[in-house]
Amino acid sequence: MKNVYKKGYIFLFFLLINTITTLADDTKGSIGGTISDKSNKEPLIGATVQIEGTTFGAVADTDGNFLIPDLTPGSYKISIKYISYTTIELNNVVISKGQKTVLNVEMSEANLALEGVVVVAQVKQNTDLAILKATKTGLLVQSGISAQQIIRTQDRDASEVIRRIPGISIIDGKFVMVRGLAQRYNNVWINNGAVPSSEADSRAFSFDIIPSSQMDNMIVVKSPAPELPADFSGGFIKIKTKDVPDRNSFSFSVGGSVNDRTHFRDFMYSPGSGTDFLGFDNGMRKMEGSYTSRLDNNDKTAVDQITRNGFNNNWAIKTKTPFADLRLNASLSHKFDLEDGRRLAIIAAVNYTNAYKSQLDMLNARYSLYDVVKDQSDYKNRYTDNVYSNDIRLGGMVNVTFMPNEQDKYEFKNIINQLGQSRYTTRNGVLFNSGQYIQEQQEYFYNSRTTYNGQFTGTHNRDNSKLDWSIGYAYANKNQPDRRIINREENGFAGDAHEGEMHIDQNEIKRFFYRLDENIGSAALNYQRDFNLGSLRPTLKAGAYAEYRNRKYNNRAFFYRWNVQNVPSGFEYMDVVNEILTPQYLGVDKLYVYEDTDNRDSYKGNNILAAGYLGVSIPVSKMDIYAGVRYEYNRIQLTGYTTIKDWKSKEYNYPTNHLFPSLNTNYKFNEQNQLRLAYGMSANRPEFREMSNSVYYDFELFSSVMGNPDLKPAYIQNVDLRYEYYPTPNEVASVALFYKRFDNPIEWTYIDNGGNYTYTYVNAQNADNYGVEVEIKKNLDFIGLKDFSWNFNGAYINSKVHFEKGSQDKNRPMQGQSPYLINTGFFYQNDRYGINTSILYNRIGKRIMEVGNADMTEGGSVNNDFPDTYELARNTIDLNFSKKFAKRWEVKASVRNLLGEKVTFIQYPKFYDSNNVLQEREQITKQYKPGRNFFLTLSYSL
Repeated sequence: MKNVYKKGYIFLFFLLINTITTLADDTKGSIGGTISDKSNKEPLIGATVQIEGTTFGAVADTDGNFLIPDLTPGSYKISIKYISYTTIELNNVVISKGQKTVLNVEMSEANLALEGVVVVAQVKQNTDLAILKATKTGLLVQSGISAQQIIRTQDRDASEVIRRIPGISIIDGKFVMVRGLAQRYNNVWINNGAVPSSEADSRAFSFDIIPSSQMDNMIVVKSPAPELPADFSGGFIKIKTKDVPDRNSFSFSVGGSVNDRTHFRDFMYSPGSGTDFLGFDNGMRKMEGSYTSRLDNNDKTAVDQITRNGFNNNWAIKTKTPFADLRLNASLSHKFDLEDGRRLAIIAAVNYTNAYKSQLDMLNARYSLYDVVKDQSDYKNRYTDNVYSNDIRLGGMVNVTFMPNEQDKYEFKNIINQLGQSRYTTRNGVLFNSGQYIQEQQEYFYNSRTTYNGQFTGTHNRDNSKLDWSIGYAYANKNQPDRRIINREENGFAGDAHEGEMHIDQNEIKRFFYRLDENIGSAALNYQRDFNLGSLRPTLKAGAYAEYRNRKYNNRAFFYRWNVQNVPSGFEYMDVVNEILTPQYLGVDKLYVYEDTDNRDSYKGNNILAAGYLGVSIPVSKMDIYAGVRYEYNRIQLTGYTTIKDWKSKEYNYPTNHLFPSLNTNYKFNEQNQLRLAYGMSANRPEFREMSNSVYYDFELFSSVMGNPDLKPAYIQNVDLRYEYYPTPNEVASVALFYKRFDNPIEWTYIDNGGNYTYTYVNAQNADNYGVEVEIKKNLDFIGLKDFSWNFNGAYINSKVHFEKGSQDKNRPMQGQSPYLINTGFFYQNDRYGINTSILYNRIGKRIMEVGNADMTEGGSVNNDFPDTYELARNTIDLNFSKKFAKRWEVKASVRNLLGEKVTFIQYPKFYDSNNVLQEREQITKQYKPGRNFFLTLSYSL
């Protein structure tokens, strides 16, 4: 309690100091206000305010505000400048003692007609106005979101940010689907550099690892282009972190949050290492160094040593009561104006999150074929799970920019994130297998991920030409040290002395170790030249790209056995954690470890990608035409292991080369209306894990997951048609139609092995995906609601996957595809009082999450089908509020998932009844309450 008081006193002290320093010097004056665009009232971020004849000046911030303090009273000449806007000069601006002179200035765009002059400026892309302008004037079909909107929505990471973009939905709170296509059909670059997959079992990027505070903007490109990698079909997602700052600044924020299903309740956990709070294990969970080679199960001395000393043998489970989650952010930006017009800029940021989540009383079930005779569901498993997870994220960013002149720029960008998750799960329920078996299971799970992405880039502007290049390196790992599973079962033998008691069988205490490491090196060169051919002014684009990627995945597996002669009678009925797994029973003659590692579950691989492209943009009257072709050579080399114990290997090589044509056109009816039509060919290549024979047991699915070496790349034809209307520079209404045709699409399915499922990947024959997207951004001052705005985006999507005749799969919608998406929000922004509020609504339609199996045999019946599993639609409402006060302080409050609706996964088995009438029923496979989240953040800026 004393520490709480101390922290309170410290906070009050700093607040008092800030107030005193603000009010102390009343002999000086200041000048401040807002710089905005005259036509649309948008803030002009980066506009400069200079007091002529002095070194005093300021730069407008993200809200267009500026302040020049500590000015001697008197009369001054003020100059206000912004690139492509007419300079404003104000004479005889009076500064009074102890007073703030307010200047709210509206600037007009300059009408420039310059010939033979190259105007180079650093165009900021962190405002709504800039993103809309880039969308309007760009050659491609794209949508985006700026840092300005991120501030208003208070989204905490990239997964929350991206769902505000049309056609986007989120799975598991971190994986992105674009236009109903699974995450494998997307490609992600950070700062124009490739990023590794963050998952061991699939091609996917986990968007929750990127804090929103590090982002300048996010763009989702939806039409292929020659300068973009061909390996995407849903969306090419470009995340840009912050670069050249508008002004020198420092900010710090501290926040807390609670979930009404997690906090102020009992939270069960397994004690971790001393560095878990930083997102990584300090080695407590790893095997001791002398036991890194495979255990000889016949070597009693080695077995005894590893059993006693090779592992962390603390199996205790403790309980605590989380008070609140913690979130910390700090950022620093500084510009250095050097000699001869050279500039150096540095932006650094660090963020930390410590969050808890409980999923209590979660129904988790699996079914056999529907019982037609009794007209009821036939369970295979019916469990109740309680999942307790503690998630840590520690991230940092350092970006350095050097500009020797106005034409050249060099950047060194670095972003690193460390994520750790400690999770404990209890499972109680029934296994139905020729009878009912009551079971109790426990899983101890720890997972850490490290991601790094760095680029060194250069941009060089010359007369009518531009050259840019980049060298990048990215790294990702996924470490699961000492995943432990305990499985107990009730003794159901009538009349037995232990009837009704829970017991543990041989081999039902298990330990697993997994590690994945992936590295990517890349290099790119892009050249652009403008030509003046009289009335025709085409632009030529050409470039090359090379990428090398390697991955290594290793696993080890152990289980426990015991010698029945050397343990007490009824040993298997004792408490596993508190009595069986104790030092007195550990040893080769009692309870001992047996290594069950299957080397076939490990693999390594590398991938080489070499590409070149050529494109030309031709403006013809009111139409812009951008056509080009990209060539890509790709070779995947996968090394799999063919034996359980020996490291005998087999190499698989998958070389491909292909030309990918694209065409993007834009017809401008006038300054406000335009129509885009785009076509492009793209690819979707399998990942290492999807092609390997490696098998992984997923506790949440209570099933195994394995790859398929026979997977083939998918090729996609993409067509987009979009009408765009821009009533003002910061408003838009657009309607888009899209169609995609897939050859050999890669789908996720499962095989029923006599009651046990194995999930894997298969190529379907072909698939179609089509839909419509609508986006609206509108200010509401036309109905008298000043400072109010409305955003809406929605999508209607349909798809159909076609399988070859005789396949175990039936034609169906694509996995993960939602039939509709709705995102909308009302925003209120009052700059005068520093208030921002918003209410946001989101709904995603019912979508297939697990693909079923159909009875495709001759004479087969729908009665024998295993149905698809759907995630039901949910309504989510978020509320946000922020208020600036005392010049440098801001308080933010928000509520996430206000409605708190249940998450439900459901199947719809069909059958013909005795009257040959087709019937449909419902059976829930998973259901839980995610709870409501309440956030409060206080920030301070200099």
